[in-house]
Amino acid sequence: MKILVVGSGGREHVLAWKLSQSPSVETVYCAPGNAGTARDVRNLNIASDDIPRLVKFAEENGIDLTVVGPEAPLVAGITDAFRQRGLLVFGPTAKAAQLEGSKVFTKKLLRRANIPTAAFAVFSNYAEAEQYINDCEEQPLVVKADGLAAGKGVFVCANREEARQAVRSILAEKSFGDAGAQVVIEECLVGQEASILAIVDGDTIIPLDVSQDHKRALDGDLGPNTGGMGAYCPAPVVTPEIMDEIVRRVLIPTIHTMKREDNPFSGVLYAGIMLTVGGPKVLEYNVRFGDPEAQPVLMRLKTDLAQLLFAAASGKLHEMETGLEFDPRPAVCVVMASEGYPGGYSKGAVISGIEEADQLPDTKVFHAGTTLVDGQITNSGGRVLGVTAMGDDLAAAKARAYAAVDLINWQGGWCRRDISDKALR
Repeated sequence: MKILVVGSGGREHVLAWKLSQSPSVETVYCAPGNAGTARDVRNLNIASDDIPRLVKFAEENGIDLTVVGPEAPLVAGITDAFRQRGLLVFGPTAKAAQLEGSKVFTKKLLRRANIPTAAFAVFSNYAEAEQYINDCEEQPLVVKADGLAAGKGVFVCANREEARQAVRSILAEKSFGDAGAQVVIEECLVGQEASILAIVDGDTIIPLDVSQDHKRALDGDLGPNTGGMGAYCPAPVVTPEIMDEIVRRVLIPTIHTMKREDNPFSGVLYAGIMLTVGGPKVLEYNVRFGDPEAQPVLMRLKTDLAQLLFAAASGKLHEMETGLEFDPRPAVCVVMASEGYPGGYSKGAVISGIEEADQLPDTKVFHAGTTLVDGQITNSGGRVLGVTAMGDDLAAAKARAYAAVDLINWQGGWCRRDISDKALR
């Protein structure tokens, strides 16, 4: 098989790396890729949102399967464009990708399907939203811009004043443009968060091992929200009994409702779940692999990923239902970021130590925001590297990941130092 991976982040690096290990795969291309994918597969100078050029490349080069990493091209209809040309692609249609592209769409679907989630209200008018907040009891609230906002459109507000400021930013000041045409205001759920990723072909659902992300920038879950500062897998907070409940009460009714409403979902369904005292509740849906969750999850996956995604894209996922095989050892991914992230950050610093870190046993440095400049790896994004390692237990995996982190250096590079401590406690 020839496989095309679309995207340029850490998620796409681990996908390309894992797919290239399949005996059935001849070549993996990554468009546009980064400095890490340039070492492991073949990069293409095609942007992930240049759908016509991607389709043309797939047609002209006999691509057998295209795997779409980021959410933006999925919401923009890349799957529809590929399918119209008879090309096999792993990822949902634009209509189904509304599960991530529109928080209003998702919350209304959850309500129709009677899936547990936070109580909510939807507004497009600033004055009405402000009045709703004023009428609420003084309590934490979550305010979300409806559309894609690069992970920055969700505000966890400690009180009504913070909620009013968030609504003002989204609806009145248009901070997120069209993505903020509507807002969702919902109760703030309390508990531990878990990431549930499942491979879906419209009918069959195969969950992957559970992971836990770390959204806040600083140790102890302090500081601003980010795209994710690290993750580990498996996450013991989700017991087999809880996982059964999530499959039964969340995943199955979501996929069945989508199909019943003539909007079948195929691809990765990523459920952000809050484990509350009242049971698991859906925080949000994504329609692609999580980043950084994909790194520890896929590093542990022993089942042939190319065959798995090919079966899902072909509507034959039932043929893989014998179950997935994972390495029993846990994995920890530590994200190294640029100084200033998640705010403004500088670019172009030369990174040293990646090769030394990669040589540690059961360790892989996945690139996210990197580029090659005159043969040297430099930082080009906020989240730069996902340093991932496996160990005989979680403590050993964490120690190995941070041993690798400590070999890597660039001006202003930093990370959290407590990834996976939740589970270790």
